[in-house]
Amino acid sequence: MQLLIMCILYTQDRELARRLHEEAGLAFFECFVNAPLEICESRDPKGLYKKARRGEIKGFTGIDQSYEEPENCELVIRSGEMSVDECVQSVISLLQQRVCHFCLSD
Repeated sequence: MQLLIMCILYTQDRELARRLHEEAGLAFFECFVNAPLEICESRDPKGLYKKARRGEIKGFTGIDQSYEEPENCELVIRSGEMSVDECVQSVISLLQQRVCHFCLSD
């Protein structure tokens, strides 16, 4: 099994990624890591959000670059409300349930 993780900002691009995977007979699971902006900023060890707010970084998601939240994802991870272990376990559970099902359906 191979796992590819992508950050796709726009609905149209996510739909394309899903379609391409489905056409190739590959499993595709969209997971939304739903973290409030305040949480993202508090977890930013490099200070990128501060730089973006000062205008030193342009096109920074959540500051001056838009982001379209997924509407039909298979998993929502509320990382501001869950521990890291709980977040990881939710992904593992999804993969165990869906990948096994996907493999058996071939």
